Amino acid sequence: MTLEDRLAREITGDVFFDPFNRGRYATDASFYQIMPAGVVLPRTMDEALRALAICRDDGRIVTPRGGGTSQCGQTVNDGIVIDFSRHLNRIISLDVENRSCVVEPGIVLDDLNRQLKKHGLWFPVDVSTASRATIGGMAGNNSCGGRSLRYGTMRDNTLSMDAALADGTLLHFSEVPRDLAQVDSSDGGQDLFRDLLDLGEREAAEIAEKFPKVQRRVGGYNLDALVPRNAWNNIAHLLVGSEVRSPSPRRLS
Repeated sequence: MTLEDRLAREITGDVFFDPFNRGRYATDASFYQIMPAGVVLPRTMDEALRALAICRDDGRIVTPRGGGTSQCGQTVNDGIVIDFSRHLNRIISLDVENRSCVVEPGIVLDDLNRQLKKHGLWFPVDVSTASRATIGGMAGNNSCGGRSLRYGTMRDNTLSMDAALADGTLLHFSEVPRDLAQVDSSDGGQDLFRDLLDLGEREAAEIAEKFPKVQRRVGGYNLDALVPRNAWNNIAHLLVGSEVRSPSPRRLS
């Protein structure tokens, strides 16, 4: 059975392997172009995780994608593109009193703010691409916007994040104490968090010396989120801004 057949059998959302639809996902807001092997539009997070597992079994690269507003080729690759913006775009819960909400990764910033407006709230990371940029993509590239000096970047406005590891394990990344007491996670999650915090403690001096003192970084994992401090460490901040450029993008001819 081909990869296309298996994905189409196990995913209820659209699965595209035709040249036209692959071509639509071969570019983003950058001037790079890479034709993907296929595109998946999952209807649920379970389907997204199932697509990841199928692609992993087939040895394929997986690239998550939202609005495609990335300017350095981060959302193009020659593997399988998983587009979260079509179906996974809802507010899951809203806590007006504490001014926080849980959303699916494919929700567009303008759509989120339209729903928050009736409660007198708005999400303050106001990027210029707000009509297209998704919250998942904004977390990936640590978006900021024109008011970031006042309201901060995506990192400053992210309380927690559910993320899948390469092996498909789904973990909840949030604030944790250094001793990980009462952290509700699997044994594998506990081990990962312990290793991360140990890394931050071991490399704290190097991180303080070498990490650039800028408000926004988009160059990989934010290891400075792991160093010991008076407050708890927010492990989710390790992931915000971890999006990097796709390998070997090509200019459009």
